Amino acid sequence: MSPASLASAVLASAALVPASAFLTPGSAIAPPTAALRGGQQLQQQQQQSAEQSASSSTAPAPSAAAGLAALGVAAAAAASRRQSRRSAPLAGGSSARLVGLTAAEKRPSTAAQRGSLDAKIIVCAGARLPEGRKLRVAVVGGGPGGACCADSLAKQGIETFLIERKLDNCKPCGGAIPLCMLEEFDLPKEIVDREVKKMTMISPTNKEVQIGQTLKDHEYIGMVRREVLDDFLRKRASENGAQLINGLFLGMQLPQKKGESYVLTYNDYNSAEGASRNGEKKTLEVDVVIGADGANSRVAKDIGAGDYAYAIAFQERMRIPDDKMEYYKDRAEMYVGEDVSPDFYAWVFPKCDHVAVGTGTVIDKKGIQKYQQGIRDRAAPRIAGGEVLRVEAHPIPEHPRPWRVKDRAALIGDAAGYVTKCSGEGIYFAAKSGRMCAERIVTNSEKGTRMIDEYDLKEYIREWDAKYGATYLVLDLLQKVFYTTDAQRESFVELCEEEYVQTVTFDSYLYKTVQGNNPIGDLKLGWKTLTSLWKNSNKKPDEMRTLV
Repeated sequence: MSPASLASAVLASAALVPASAFLTPGSAIAPPTAALRGGQQLQQQQQQSAEQSASSSTAPAPSAAAGLAALGVAAAAAASRRQSRRSAPLAGGSSARLVGLTAAEKRPSTAAQRGSLDAKIIVCAGARLPEGRKLRVAVVGGGPGGACCADSLAKQGIETFLIERKLDNCKPCGGAIPLCMLEEFDLPKEIVDREVKKMTMISPTNKEVQIGQTLKDHEYIGMVRREVLDDFLRKRASENGAQLINGLFLGMQLPQKKGESYVLTYNDYNSAEGASRNGEKKTLEVDVVIGADGANSRVAKDIGAGDYAYAIAFQERMRIPDDKMEYYKDRAEMYVGEDVSPDFYAWVFPKCDHVAVGTGTVIDKKGIQKYQQGIRDRAAPRIAGGEVLRVEAHPIPEHPRPWRVKDRAALIGDAAGYVTKCSGEGIYFAAKSGRMCAERIVTNSEKGTRMIDEYDLKEYIREWDAKYGATYLVLDLLQKVFYTTDAQRESFVELCEEEYVQTVTFDSYLYKTVQGNNPIGDLKLGWKTLTSLWKNSNKKPDEMRTLV
């Protein structure tokens, strides 16, 4: 679920944390040493840093936010100087073995060799591959992360297989993408259903705050349907050389010794004559596996990547009367309150000819229907007479998995846990992680001519954590500050009225770049945050307002 992502930057600003230090690709933290394994150690290291900062900080903000502010300053100030990539081949020397291939497969650069799905491959890690044989990578999952990963790999000549079981995917998702994503991922403007220039934040007492006054004329938040976006990305990957497999991934056999292949088993629905519902069971041998198969990742399970907490997102697609749809033509709404979610928010987002009405929660998954009814009741004056077109539900990860790389298998997107707290933004980060992982594979395999190993894939993890690790830690802690009680939620909406908050919010979200904060503005906002929290926590709640 990817909303307008306003909450993330707003909260970072409100807690006196320079939002651009956490919400942008430009922010950096010192990369972990080679001894660190997976995201769990990094998260613990960052947590300790935050606690130490909190104990010594004198900034006028809540204790959690103060620690985060100190962490943000350290993170932004520490210019990460990455070690140069080793130029020598990895263990295994220059020798390589290719066994069990047919005569056609042994001939370099032939169609038979390029299209073979069942070749037996055993090659020493780090070695140069035989002439005519390219590195083989299977990407499991065809969402934004998997499709962008497969596209980047295939364009560089790596033999790429993209396995997706739902080619008409309609994942329950707010569908908001930042403006920069259109250019960065070369997306056609036609896939954008609505250009949202107005965002209404609605408090537990229905106080409405209009966000977006600082947007320039050409700026907007893109609202897309996942079935449209994902289909475009998958087709582009296929056109660039990825072999798209319409199939259900069932599991895989891990290498039994160094350098052996992964053997994937899947149900192929395209080749099942007269039995498309059950599919035809097939196997595929590859050198590398990328898990892009969502929160319930089977790849993560097979490699023992560990579990994580997850939220349940529930959404209804509704066609509403034309006069009401006119109101939402360039507007999105976010509702907060105990009635719509105990730890998240609810939304009404516009699509091409309907709206998406939904909510999510981590701590009360069994109550999701109750919270969905809550958002229907709160938004009733604006969606009355709506016809439900589709009901969708899906798990959303709440933090990165303990391990995201094992041997020659790596996780990206939701499978890795790359959804931000507070906002639930995941589309951009899924696509970005897929591309970053692919670029590392391309570079370290010398465009598919060498075998890679776990160290090569861990470089992608280190780069990701250096760029975005602090973002997830900060937003996790800030969500606890503002999403815990209705009094705190009232303060959150009040802070959204600040022009400074809106400026930092949209600059950080739309472009994912460092915009630079005003220290004086941060101090003023920090003081306003404290006074607002104290006021709303020590007064009788306002009367419930009626939405117009």
